[in-house]
Amino acid sequence: MSRVALPRRHLAAVGVAALASGAAVAAPVSLRAADGLAVTGEALSASRVPARGMVLLFHMAGSNLGEYATIAPAFARRGFDTLAIDQRSGGPGWGRRNETAARLPRDPGFMAAMPDLEGALAYVRERRPQGGVLVLGSSYSAALVFLLAAGAGASVSAVLAFSPGEYLSGVSVRAAASRVACPVFVTQDSDRAEQAGAAEILAVVPGRPRRQFNPVAGAHGASILREDRNPRGAAAAWSAVDAFLDEVAPA
Repeated sequence: MSRVALPRRHLAAVGVAALASGAAVAAPVSLRAADGLAVTGEALSASRVPARGMVLLFHMAGSNLGEYATIAPAFARRGFDTLAIDQRSGGPGWGRRNETAARLPRDPGFMAAMPDLEGALAYVRERRPQGGVLVLGSSYSAALVFLLAAGAGASVSAVLAFSPGEYLSGVSVRAAASRVACPVFVTQDSDRAEQAGAAEILAVVPGRPRRQFNPVAGAHGASILREDRNPRGAAAAWSAVDAFLDEVAPA
């Protein structure tokens, strides 16, 4: 299975650092959105070869790829390459700025970030024509990944949606979900309204398997997987994710 090609100038430095520390080291990536905007990202290689697949990581509103600072390494330990991006609809947080959003005069809104997701998928598929590509969305991007998967066909092998909802003005996420043929996993906060909203979207997905994890202790979006944001529930959330990954991308 091929791996994402990192920018050549970073390969040697990343390799040396990884060997010296014994830890996974993220490498900066620059790609183009479907409409040409420059998008900043970070790639991380799996801790095993061949990798089980690639996970594309998309953040929530007002956020950036720093949302995945602890999550991407956890996927790497599970045998997955990852690519996290700064979408144009985002902002500061996690101790860093959103480099893609900083190129624009204002936040253009959730739907405007769709070309960023499409560009990330195209970037990966160009370098990785074979092998599974899983897409993971958080809050508003958990809605966008259904649109992405609905339009991408076999290019997306599974969807993981963390706190999906009808966040997109004038666009039905359920309608997009009804065209998603690949496996789907959803989870959300322990709030009943969030659970119901996610369940309504999942119910129309024709792909199998389809799984929903309703946590006792949760957090909104992908933060449910971060111990610093969900100390009482992160381990249980990861267990649910692991069970889904074992179904759709076994080691």
